[in-house]
This record gives sequence, structure tokens and C-alpha cells, in this order.
Amino acid sequence: MLFQRPFVLVLATAALLGSYAPTAWACPFCSAVSQTLRQEMSAMDAVVVASALHSGATRNLETGEVEMKIEKILKGDTLVKVGQTVKAIYYGDVDPGRRFMLSGVDPPQMQWSCLPLSERAEAYVIRITEMPDDPLARLRFYYDYLQDEETMLSRDAYDEFAITPYEVVRKLEPDMKHGQIVDWISDPEMSTDRKRLYLTLLGVCGSEKDLPMLEQMLRGTEKSTRGGLDALIACYLTLAGEQGLALVDELFLNNRQAPYADTYAAIMAVRFHGTEGDVIPRSALVESLHHVLERSDLADLVIPDLARWNDWTQVERLKELFIKADADNNWVRVPVVNYLRACPNADAKEALKKLEEVDPESVRRANTFFAIPVPAKEAQPSSSSINRQRSTRLASASAEASDSPNSIARPTNTLFGGFVLFKPDSPTASNTPVALSVAPLAATAGVNPWRLTSVLAMSVASLMIFQYLLLSGGQQSLATNAVAFK
Repeated sequence: MLFQRPFVLVLATAALLGSYAPTAWACPFCSAVSQTLRQEMSAMDAVVVASALHSGATRNLETGEVEMKIEKILKGDTLVKVGQTVKAIYYGDVDPGRRFMLSGVDPPQMQWSCLPLSERAEAYVIRITEMPDDPLARLRFYYDYLQDEETMLSRDAYDEFAITPYEVVRKLEPDMKHGQIVDWISDPEMSTDRKRLYLTLLGVCGSEKDLPMLEQMLRGTEKSTRGGLDALIACYLTLAGEQGLALVDELFLNNRQAPYADTYAAIMAVRFHGTEGDVIPRSALVESLHHVLERSDLADLVIPDLARWNDWTQVERLKELFIKADADNNWVRVPVVNYLRACPNADAKEALKKLEEVDPESVRRANTFFAIPVPAKEAQPSSSSINRQRSTRLASASAEASDSPNSIARPTNTLFGGFVLFKPDSPTASNTPVALSVAPLAATAGVNPWRLTSVLAMSVASLMIFQYLLLSGGQQSLATNAVAFK
């Protein structure tokens, strides 16, 4: 336990600092594989297209340097000139005349990185630098490369969609090809990350005619048809509306036999609709989440959502859940306390007094590490949702759910969309924080600045002691300093 507490405090610091970071919602359920070419070029001092002057046999075999001639300048024309020769390290096959995109940093002695280019790839990167600073115009360009035969181009196009705010993606609807997207989703060889993106796009351009296909996928057992289940459920609910909750309840939320990964994916989809969507009223969504409270091992995942959406009907139920919690699910206690703290009703205040008698430590932790939760405002219907009775404003705050219950790492307790970073294995570790959460709404919920300062100071002190212990290396030092953590 000696080294555990500094680590926990570091996580607490990261959690609190992370809550103040500005958030830009990107495409839901999509995760960029890597930095896009556009992002990479924007971070460079110079970007050029160059041709190799040496072959693999004539280059510097010791350093791997290849002399190249700059053919076209994409960025940094004050730092380099067309026709100038530069040296870059490249260990792959190279013939004279082979084209590369060179990205340079640290002028005047520029250090270059290489990316080999085909003729199409060269036209692609040149077009990137010529596009206007218009996110929608960029998406129109990248859309045509989503399934490109060149892996580099298709990957870059996918990453651009993954980092683009969803409101921009929605505006692309007139340019989307519905039949093409359905074909992509139906492809059993399609990767899960791309299927999530294409389901998101189907939520934009699809209609009720797509519901039979989506329902068949939801009821199917083949992994190829259920890849990206969170996005699949969200897409289905977007197109089906409130009546689609019955199927989601049947298969995932009110089904105790449903694998954890499936239930969690359904929770993520419902959370999107309650947080950002404007198709299904929250009053209907919380009814679906009430089913999850029957599963004590999963209840902590939805309690914050009930509080955030002003559902104060579960005070007695959560009070009972707190009292009956055992070593297998004692992490549920802090979310229950936070729910009761946020509840404006008198019965919640009475329940808190009772719970403090049962487990004062959990109540103290909730009061110490969390500001009083502030319920979210009801989402206002957009004009498109009024006209079409659907919306696909999916929130990327949702963590991706794996497709297999054996491959997912169970996310722990949540605070209104954030995730607990640490959960002790033993309920007897009373001095170890139970719930240290990344809370995206902490900035608006009013985090206590003095409490933040205290946690930061504790983290710095713990890191200093931890470093001392590592450097000292003596058993006597370990025994002496261990007292500091008791």
C-alpha cells in the first residue's frame, strides 16, 4: 500500500485538472487512430514535397540519410526554397525520383521526417493545404476518401471525421450517400471503429426504413453485425424515437442475462440521448435506466445520470442500495451520496443523515472530493428534430464500450459523465479515496478552489516522498517513511 497512495493522489490531481480543460465534442463513438496529416502539418515549421536523389545503394548507409530535392513547398516558403537539397533519414526502399512529404522542425538546421507518397497521395496532401478554413468543406473532401484503397488516405479521412464536432457532421447530410453507408455497415469485414462512424452517419441521413435492418443487428449474436454496439443502439434510438426504448430495455437494460459490455453500451447510448439528444424526453430515458438499479454491480453507472436529469423518484431505492452494499459493490455508496446531496427534497436530507450513521466514511469522501452536483438543463429541440423527429447529436464524452464482455475493462463509478479513476479492492481500506472522478461538468458545478489547492499540495508532497523512497532504496527508509501514509 506504500506506493499506492501517491499514485491515487496523482490521479486525483489529473482528474481535477482535467475537469477544467475546455471540451470540444467531436464525432461520437469515434476515436482518432493518430494525428491527422492536417494536424501534423500545422505543427511543423515547414512542409514540402521532395524527390530522392539517391537510391538505396548510394545513400549514406551508416546514417540512413537520403539527399532530396525540394519540388514543392506546402508550408514555410520563407525557410526553404524550391530546388534546394536537404537530407532526411529514411530506411525503406528508395529509388532516384521517389517522392516524399518532408515535415521539418527547428530551423535553421531543419530536422526532416519522411512520408513516402504515391501520385494520388501527393495530390491528396497538396489539396489539404489548399482547402479553405471551413470544417464542412473539409468533410466534403474527406468523405470521398473514407474507404479509399490507399490505407494512408482512408485512415487520415477517418481520423478527420473522428475529430470533427458533430454539429459539423450533421451539416454534411446532403452530401452523404445513404445506400453507400448502409453497404459499409453491412460489410462483415468492416472494422468496429469505422462501423461506429458509419452508424453515426446513418443516424444523420437514415430514416424509419432502416429500422428493420438495425433491429436485426441488435438481435443478432454474430460479432460482425453487432460491432460498435453503443453506436448501433444510439442510431436505432435516433431513428425509432421513444418507442425504440422498449427493445433496448428488453435486450440490454432490463435483461439480467445481458453481458456487461452490452448493458454498458446501452447505457452509453441512453446517456447520449439524455445529454445531447433532443428526440426522446428524459422522463422516458430515466425509466429505462431504473432497470439498471436492479443490478447492484452496475447501478453506480446510472445513478449520476438520474441526478443530472432531475429524477428524484429513487431516494428510497438508493438509500436501500447504500445500506445493502457489500464488499462486491461498495463503490456504489459515493454516487448514492452525491445523488442525495443534489436532490432538493426533504426526504433526501433525512436519508443522508441515516446513511452517515451507516457509513460515515463514504459520506465524508463524497463531501471531500466532489462539489454538490448541479443538474443539467433540459435539452432544447432543434429545428431539424422538430421537422424530422430525430437527432443524432451524440456526445464523445461517452467512453467506448468493447464488443466482447471479456475484452472490456469495466469503467468505474461516474459523476455526471466522468469516470472514477480508482476503486479499492478492499472495503477495509478506509483511508483510500473511493471515488476520484474526471467530471466534465466540474467547472460549471462549482469545484471548491481551496479543496483543489489542498489536493494539489498533497499530490506534490506525495510525489516528493515517493521520489525520495525510490532514490534512498533502503529498507529502513521504507519502514520509516511508511508512517507518513498510515
